[in-house]
Formats: sequence, C-alpha cells, structure tokens
Amino acid sequence: MRVVSLLAAATEMIAELGCVDQLVGCSHECDYPAEIRQLPVVSKTLIDTNTSSAEIDVQVKQAATICNVPQTNALAALSVYTIDAQLLQRLQPDVIVTQTQCDVCAVSQEDVELALQQTIGLRPRIVALAPYDLQDVWQNVLLIGEALEREALARSLVDGYQRRLTRLKEQTQLLVQQAGYKPRVAVLEWLDPLMGAGNWTPDLVGYAGGENLFGTSGAHSPWINWEEFAAADPDVIVLAPCGYTLERTQQDIPLLQQHPGWQNLQAVKQGRVYAIDGNAYINRSGPRLVESAELLARAIWGSQLNIDVIADAYQQITN
Repeated sequence: MRVVSLLAAATEMIAELGCVDQLVGCSHECDYPAEIRQLPVVSKTLIDTNTSSAEIDVQVKQAATICNVPQTNALAALSVYTIDAQLLQRLQPDVIVTQTQCDVCAVSQEDVELALQQTIGLRPRIVALAPYDLQDVWQNVLLIGEALEREALARSLVDGYQRRLTRLKEQTQLLVQQAGYKPRVAVLEWLDPLMGAGNWTPDLVGYAGGENLFGTSGAHSPWINWEEFAAADPDVIVLAPCGYTLERTQQDIPLLQQHPGWQNLQAVKQGRVYAIDGNAYINRSGPRLVESAELLARAIWGSQLNIDVIADAYQQITN
C-alpha cells in the first residue's frame, strides 16, 4: 500500500502502526519520526513563518481573504497550503490522509480533492481525520489502523495510551487531594495576539490535575485579551504556541513581559511559568499527546510528580 500523509499527527500514527515503509510522501510539517524526513514533500505553506507572531497573524488573515477562507486564525500560519499535484501523480498513492477539523489549520480534504482534479486516473482513498477532543484523536488512530489493515495493533496502541493517561490521572488526583485545590492553568497557543487552548488540550490539563482556564474541550481555541487574562490570575501559565519550538517561543516571551501587570501575576511571582515545545507537543493531535499530558503535569506539580518526562521538551521561564 502506498500512503501520502498530509498531517504531521497522522504521520506519527502511521509510524506507531509500523507502516513507515508504506509512506511515499508527506506534508512539509511532517518531521517525526526522523526516518520520514527524506520523503518527498507534497505540500508547502504560503505564509512566511520566519517573522513575528503578530505579522504571521496579519499574513494569515490576508491570505484567508484572498483565498476566500472564512476563518481568520493565526494558527493557519503553518497551514495555508498548496499541494503539488504533479508530485502526487508520480507518487501514485493508494491512500491520502488529511483532515476536516479546520479549513486553514492544515491541509483540508477540499485541498486534496482540488489537487486530485489536476491528476489523471488517480483515485486514492481519502482518509479525513477530525480531531476535536482527545477521544477523537484515539478514534483517528483506529481509523488509520483500519485503512492500513492494522486494526488489532491500533486498538492495542490506543489501549496503551489510555492506560498510561489513567496512571497519570491517579497520581495527579492524589496530588490535588493533598493540595486541597486544583491549580488553575492557562495554556496559551498563541502569544500575539493571545489565544487560549481548546480542542483536546483541556482534556490533557484534566489528566494533569489542573483546571483549564481558557478553552473548552471539543471547541476551537478562543482569542483572549490581556485584561481578561490578568483578571484570571492563573496559578500556572504554560506557553505552547502552535508550531513553535522552545527556542522560537523564547523569542516571544518579551511580548508577555511588556504587558502591564505581568510581573504581578501569581504564576510569575511564584516561578510557575513554563514553555513547552508547541510544535511536537500539545498542539499536534497524535500519539505524543500522552507525553504532552505528562509535561503539563510536570509544569503544574513540579518535583511532586513521580514520573519521568522529556527534559528537553519544556523549560521553566524565569524573570
């Protein structure tokens, strides 16, 4: 079977299912695991991502207007794509994996269908994922498992992910009981302008033993203003801009520090501000959401959490 994955999270799922050898192409966002980085890249972004968060936001809104995309969203910075139809023709995929969750946040099913209209005789199966909450993500693993004839392994993987999250929740629930309260957590998916964290992130925060302040499970992430954020005065602040590595996120921290009252926030005064790699974790709706929940738990509970986490995936922010 010949597979093209146009969603980084799906590429990780395919790898977990032991089907890397079936991949013949991927999107420009696909970067994990390392062995897929030599695959032909079928898509590219129309947005210059090597600029400020605010400028990315402006570019996306302009591109959305030109392309008649009704949604204007800064997260589209990594997702206003073009697809190389000629390359698709040469690759001759049997299966193309894409998504329908967001018209501009990743290559959409409509984008794929438009590209296929430019090919001759190419009629692959299109597997369109729609991850809104954490349960949807696990259902997507099963869907890809069915498409690649790995149903039993997919079910086994999902069971393993859920068991690991259950163990985490058992530990964090005990910590909540000992603390006598559930820490209020602000996860930020974008820093200029500010955006909270919806979709599956509130589920992750719940497993981590926190209360997600800005965003609802299963709903798109909300824009928030500084006054609203400051009034909430979170116990813990997690910076995880979508598509941003730790290094890139650090460049944007002064944007937060310049807000009036930043230094007076409880999380800032108590050293409970953390950055998490928002490219690999939190925002990517794949298997590493398990590690994402563990990273959030580390940010919330610190050394009280008796679990190993990926050390280079998060960093405490000090002022």
